Amino acid sequence: MFKHLFKLIWNKRKQNFLFLSEILVSFMVIFAVFSLLVFYYLNYIKPNGIEYEKVWSIQYSNPLKTSNVDSLETFYENVRRTIKALPQVQELSFSVSNYPYSNSHSTTGFTYKGKELSPIDNYMIEDDYHKVLGMRLLSGRWFNKEDKIGKKRNVVINSTLKQAMFGDAEAVGAVVGADNEKETWKVIGVVADVKASGDFLPAGKGFYKRLDSGAFGWIGTILIKVSPDADAAFESRLHKLLARTIQNSNLEIQHLEDMRDSTNEDTIIPMIICITVAGFLIINVALGLFGVLWYNISQRRGEIGLRRALGATGSSVSFQLVSESLMLATLSIIVGSFFALQFPLLNVFNVPTAVYIIALLLSIAFIYLLVIFCSLYPGKQAAAIHPAIALHEE
Repeated sequence: MFKHLFKLIWNKRKQNFLFLSEILVSFMVIFAVFSLLVFYYLNYIKPNGIEYEKVWSIQYSNPLKTSNVDSLETFYENVRRTIKALPQVQELSFSVSNYPYSNSHSTTGFTYKGKELSPIDNYMIEDDYHKVLGMRLLSGRWFNKEDKIGKKRNVVINSTLKQAMFGDAEAVGAVVGADNEKETWKVIGVVADVKASGDFLPAGKGFYKRLDSGAFGWIGTILIKVSPDADAAFESRLHKLLARTIQNSNLEIQHLEDMRDSTNEDTIIPMIICITVAGFLIINVALGLFGVLWYNISQRRGEIGLRRALGATGSSVSFQLVSESLMLATLSIIVGSFFALQFPLLNVFNVPTAVYIIALLLSIAFIYLLVIFCSLYPGKQAAAIHPAIALHEE
């Protein structure tokens, strides 16, 4: 049967070229959309890695015009005590600007034992940073005051970077850095991944360094974790208190929960636009398939009438037309799959192979369902053709 169908398709190859082209283009577009959706979904179902509820960020411009470390440390220690004295403030940590959902990035990278580890998100944080954000320590320890006086520079890495550097081996205690060993750090802890760029994007590799007092001259962020009873009235009082404490500074208080929603919207809106455009394309393709199949039936009324006159049932005629459509779809899918498989083989966009494989399978299933849906009604109409009328028309 397949040999017969293939012969019919080959004999009408010029007429079927449009059908093959529509299916191929649709397959590639659907593959791209499914790749995007699968990528976002697989990231979405992973844990956030932090507790962003009731975490506020305080942005300020540094009002001090001094580079004296002792003066800076004294001033900001006073700021720390003033804020922590408030009963609604549970935890506090100074931070650089690239905290979660801030849309600010600081990256580094190096080659370690022949492995290219770039980019790496570079975080400068304080000892209580993990308490503010509720980060989960997987092994080792977090920074403490003893790290300030230690000769060896210590670092905490996230799970993704640990897997890239050490695989399943133990990371705590290892010395990491570039192959040229000009800069090295001792790994003292491994933390769970934090999706700092929103729920739909991967965490990436994370490198956490301890923020020393000398950095107070250029940082401008305070992260605080507040109690559930912290409301708008408390936020207003906090802003006024900060205005008195950090004078001549531009202050802005933001909620990480709102920043997370805004960051997610930046990902969702382009995704909706892509889905909408793809949806219109699929509708046009479906209408085109209806038209092509309908035209084929009108051109083959004599053939269909002859088959019916020789004893073919309506269901067999309908099955033949649907089978021809599926055969054409299969040819297009084979060509499209060849191009689609180049993405995981070439590691395009540095996306996990599983994303492309799942997207490919979903695209194949979608195209087959689309073709079956578009060919059933024309096939049913072909089965209803009366042989005597069709032969008379011929």
